[in-house]
Amino acid sequence: MPSANGQDQSENSEPFVEIDPSGRYGRYNELLGSGAVKKVYRAFDQEEGIEVAWNQVRLRNFTNDPAMIERLFAEVRLLRSLTNKNIIALYYVWRDEERGTLNFITEVCTSGNLREYRMRHRHVSMKALKKWSKQILKGLEYLHTHEPCVIHRDLNCSNVFVNGNIGQVKIGDLGLAAIVGKNHSAHSVLGTPEFMAPELYEEDYTEMVDIYSFGMCVLEMVTLEIPYSECDNVAKIYKKVSSGVRPRALGKVRDPEVKAFIEKCLAQPRARPSAAELLKDPFFDEVVDDDDENGDCSHGS
Repeated sequence: MPSANGQDQSENSEPFVEIDPSGRYGRYNELLGSGAVKKVYRAFDQEEGIEVAWNQVRLRNFTNDPAMIERLFAEVRLLRSLTNKNIIALYYVWRDEERGTLNFITEVCTSGNLREYRMRHRHVSMKALKKWSKQILKGLEYLHTHEPCVIHRDLNCSNVFVNGNIGQVKIGDLGLAAIVGKNHSAHSVLGTPEFMAPELYEEDYTEMVDIYSFGMCVLEMVTLEIPYSECDNVAKIYKKVSSGVRPRALGKVRDPEVKAFIEKCLAQPRARPSAAELLKDPFFDEVVDDDDENGDCSHGS
């Protein structure tokens, strides 16, 4: 198969299975992940010489819902305006009429998502977990103070991505999570029920739903257990969440400081602290910001 510049691919090079309309990005066949409406493939930015992620949404899932497709575009356009080092960057978006897909190119993180990363590395200090948590909060603070305010609505450990070599975490899957969350098909409102704040089910909520989900992320990072894994179906989870029953995993958190911090995030919406307030919490006192360190490869003592 000829490559983008017209030369034949050599034996060792990987063929692109698709190239974007500008000719800059090439998609490989390797799947990095897939969700209810989206597949993510490994891809390459030929101009910058870097690997990227090629996200592909099958629009036929929404053929009878033109308003939904319009919202999808609107939100993806909004994502292009977000620039924060704890949010996955979006580089390019286009619609492929022929294939019936919406495609967008985003940055890729070397170590996959936080859930897999945490399962692979089971021995992690509390200090490291706090560093990751703080970065997620910084991303949330940016989203929540953005004009317009951006609510993620589906924050969980599989939507947070890691560059393991520099200990950096970034929030991803933004627009889609938010949009799909509003579309009441089976995979949406029940996208990740274990992480959903009770008021999300009632459809009357603010950006504080992300703080609740963040609390559940911290709980999962600390216990290596997905919250409410004791429930074998969504209805049981919903019943517990809406009646304020905490996940069993919370009882496994031995450190009172950690437990109290998680409880703050899970409080009633009006009592929940904002991302900015949580960043000032004594919980993060021992965490030195990596803002100055992230560029170099040296290790702190």
